[in-house]
Amino acid sequence: MIDKLLIWDIKGRVHLIYIMENLKLKKHSQLVELLGKMSLKEKLAQMTQLSGIFFESGKNTQITGPMKEMGLDKEIIDNTGSILGTSDAKTVIDIQKRFLEKNPHGIPLLFMADVIHGFRTIFPVPLAMSCSWEPDLAEEAAAISAKEASASGLHVSFSPMVDLVRDSRWGRVVESTGEDPYLSSLFAKAFVRGYQGDDLRNDTNRIASCVKHFAAYGAAEAGREYNTVEIGEPCLRQNYLPPYYAAVEEGCQIVMSSFNTVNGVPVTCNKWLLRDILRKEWGFEGAIITDWGAVSELINHGVAEDGREAAKKAIEAGIDIEMATTNFARYAEALIEAGELYESLIDEAVLRILQLKDNLGLFDNPYRGADPIKEKELLLCHEHRNAARRIAAKSMVLLKNDGVLPLSKTINKLAVIGPYTEPINILGCWRCKGKDDEAISLSQGILSKLDGDRVVFAKGCDINDKTDEDISKLLDFDHAIEVAREADVIILALGEHYKMTGEAGSRASITLPGRQNELAEAILNLGKPTAIILFNGRPLETRNLTDKASAILEAWYPGTEGGNAIADILFGDESPSGRLTMSFPYSVGQAPVYYNCLNTGRPKGEDNNTERNTSRYLDIPNAPLYPFGYGLTYTTFKYSNANLNCGTLTPGGKIVLTVTVTNTGEKVGEETVQLYIRDISASISRPVLELKSFKKVCISPGESLDMSFEIGESMLEYYTNDGNKIIEAGKFNAFVGPNSRDLIVLDFNYVRD
Repeated sequence: MIDKLLIWDIKGRVHLIYIMENLKLKKHSQLVELLGKMSLKEKLAQMTQLSGIFFESGKNTQITGPMKEMGLDKEIIDNTGSILGTSDAKTVIDIQKRFLEKNPHGIPLLFMADVIHGFRTIFPVPLAMSCSWEPDLAEEAAAISAKEASASGLHVSFSPMVDLVRDSRWGRVVESTGEDPYLSSLFAKAFVRGYQGDDLRNDTNRIASCVKHFAAYGAAEAGREYNTVEIGEPCLRQNYLPPYYAAVEEGCQIVMSSFNTVNGVPVTCNKWLLRDILRKEWGFEGAIITDWGAVSELINHGVAEDGREAAKKAIEAGIDIEMATTNFARYAEALIEAGELYESLIDEAVLRILQLKDNLGLFDNPYRGADPIKEKELLLCHEHRNAARRIAAKSMVLLKNDGVLPLSKTINKLAVIGPYTEPINILGCWRCKGKDDEAISLSQGILSKLDGDRVVFAKGCDINDKTDEDISKLLDFDHAIEVAREADVIILALGEHYKMTGEAGSRASITLPGRQNELAEAILNLGKPTAIILFNGRPLETRNLTDKASAILEAWYPGTEGGNAIADILFGDESPSGRLTMSFPYSVGQAPVYYNCLNTGRPKGEDNNTERNTSRYLDIPNAPLYPFGYGLTYTTFKYSNANLNCGTLTPGGKIVLTVTVTNTGEKVGEETVQLYIRDISASISRPVLELKSFKKVCISPGESLDMSFEIGESMLEYYTNDGNKIIEAGKFNAFVGPNSRDLIVLDFNYVRD
């Protein structure tokens, strides 16, 4: 062993020292020693992530074809670093046990999966959770998800997704936390804390967090999945990078690179993003993993001729783990032998992978957390269901209410109509181990509040969940109209099918699919009190519903306890308190539409402005239908007495903005008081608004609260074209109000000494 270590050290001494310094290894010399014992092929296997099918007992006879096709052999399989998708305690324990019996160095497998918004207990989709404006709820949901996933044998979750989103045509907005970098950064930190806790090594109820997709994946052109990203560095740094940095700062263990190009360079081989920014600027020491098959996709991007060149470029850029394809295992050895790739880069990557396994305590406890008994007790337990119900209610946004909500429990006849009346999927596109038949449907939730003889249900029509050519059939359209005529109040349950959202769920038309608009129009034309509940994974184009509906409740995909949570809101047992984190477009033609945009040299004035030569549409407003930060509750609030304690901010100083918020209604309600800043004159154009702080408070009827916000220098910083962050003296606006549209404005100056 000493000879082998000495030979390896002579060949790689300089880089070995670099690795130890770069990763700040203190008491982990054993990992360096372990690395020295491994053959090159064993190292490359560690950098390979395969599907669990290659390891599950009894399936060996089925994988001969895939092994040959992927260029795998027994040595690669027996030394693979991680498994994707397998997650139940008994299977994980069995795979790990058999794997360790074959692995020559006793290096355990990592088990990873997409635990996006729940494991078996499914919480609202991330976009919905962000609408709570309560990062603590995201932390709680992530902690419960980690507890369930860990008991089932998982070590890593591919979450949170912190891609900033501005275009609701993109299906993956459902996984995001909205269009604002400040709010998204708070949620990024919260998710990481929830998954990892304070002691990842010893707390087996936690799992490692993999933040994704680095970087700027949410800026895909035309909102089309996997598409090109062209973006200036100031915008990239000011808007898109902060949420990733927040997750790194919070200690996420892994970063997933994105599929897209950034200014012509695919992220999978983008040294500037992966090595210069992520490694050098931010000091990230964890592993970087690709998304599914992304190394091979370098060929399609036109930056690699074949898998050999793709492997070389990805490794040189800093990729440590290749997901689902095997270019590293197939070609890196030959590249090194030909002198085209340094083995030290392989050592660097493998040491990070070993470090991750050590951070999880897997060398001491390779079966970490996996426990069939605990798994049975924890998954979907009563406590977790209660949390899912509470968080779902907090995530819903009341978009309109003419007084029909909350419903009276003494109502004589309630008609519930629409495709989401029935127990169909409300879990969303990433349901992990969640099951449709374990979720509480809208009908079940309503029947828990009202006797069945006072409620009548009619589906009316289907959801078109396939293609535009596959027109959904009218089932009981006429029956639904008759039911509606006999009711005192009508609930319309409408939305998208979950398959229309998520990865590869881009839509050019973001109206309600199928015949739902026709159904809604027929019901609304009856003139009866009608509340619409929307089930969807993106902001929809709903202006055809807004004028006629009495109320609109955005429920999103609310998760396992969704039906109960909706019923709690409908009947006033809970008051809606959610606020939008993504603007709802007036028309899809506005996309992308977002609140923190730049002004133009010819800005449009008020909505009645008819001057042609301004930046406007001839046929629709510029403004979204519902703006960022918007949401109603069952009471009303008034803002007054807004002022600044000083009109001048100096270096190191603070200005305090105060405002009085009064509950002018008859019910207790929660208000989210929002602070925005605008830089009036800067070296480059700055956004018309930027969220800098907010406070969510509960106020009783007739009560007034004096709210205060400190404004400091950090709120005025921005990135210039050379990538530097600066603060410039000059005039600023401070805005305070309930959303990004309805604001009180105050002026102040920043003056240097």
